Amino acid sequence: MDPVSQGLVGSVACQIISNKKKLLVITVISFLSALAPDLDIFIRSKNDPILFLEFHRQFTHSLIFIPIGGLLCALFFNLFIPKVLNMPFKHIYIICTLAYGTHGILDAFTSYGTQLLWPFTDERIAWHLISVIDPIFTIPILLFIMIAVIKNKKLYSYFALGWLVIYLSLSYIQQHRATTLINEIISQRNHFGTRLIVKPSFANIIVWKTLYESDDYYYIDAIRLTSNSKFIPGTKTKKLNIEESFPWLDRKSKQAIDIERFRWFSDNYLSQSQKYPLQIMDVRFTSLPHTLSPLWSIELDPEIDSTSHVKYITNRGVNERGYENLWKMIIDNE
Repeated sequence: MDPVSQGLVGSVACQIISNKKKLLVITVISFLSALAPDLDIFIRSKNDPILFLEFHRQFTHSLIFIPIGGLLCALFFNLFIPKVLNMPFKHIYIICTLAYGTHGILDAFTSYGTQLLWPFTDERIAWHLISVIDPIFTIPILLFIMIAVIKNKKLYSYFALGWLVIYLSLSYIQQHRATTLINEIISQRNHFGTRLIVKPSFANIIVWKTLYESDDYYYIDAIRLTSNSKFIPGTKTKKLNIEESFPWLDRKSKQAIDIERFRWFSDNYLSQSQKYPLQIMDVRFTSLPHTLSPLWSIELDPEIDSTSHVKYITNRGVNERGYENLWKMIIDNE
């Protein structure tokens, strides 16, 4: 999730187990420790544009790395601010490790994919329960943490934890409702959905994106869930077929290898762009839940040599118009 949410969840976990006499200091170091796993974003290469896709949410986010990550954070704080902490190293280590450990687990609740079980498997675990940014989730937790520090009362830390559990539980209920409805739609369409993703759209749990595979196509729709359910039909796109789309591609080239790396990252939800035929889209993430406007793609080039990589294309197309359209879907004002 976003850094603020990550830091806050780490702080909640540590406030609850800590002595309230040091609540402010513990909140600060736990907040920072919970951010530490995302230092993997600096693992990049100018020559290999998609290297970061393999390493972000990899070893720094895995369960087995938590004790090591916590130790590194504890050593850092103990080295640079020992007088401020004024507590045994053992306590610092416990706080840092607990905060660090919340990061990968919280990320797994999103749809991006987190390698929690690395190095035993490279599966990207994604429970699809919350958007990477969700202010309705984050703001109450922030307020409870602030009140806990200001009033020096851990009671508000429990309120923050309670809100976290309530919101994720509500999201699970919403996901179940959306899954039930899209399965009915699949049946009505006489499709045979072999794979299905049901995930919240950006920053809310009211409008959900559904993505399923049937025959050689991906079907992308949206569902609005309040007291009633509303299906919002979307579009479809053909699954990537490299032989058909890129017959010129050398199968031993770096570009061909990069396609397979991108296939792994996207859980094989790939399609050729109709607007830009040299681009391959990750259809899981789009600016609006029922459209085919990808947030990122890779672009091939038939003119480059076999040792050159693909280009990585980002299209953060949720501009003012996109936000406006999503808001209309949320409030059901089309």
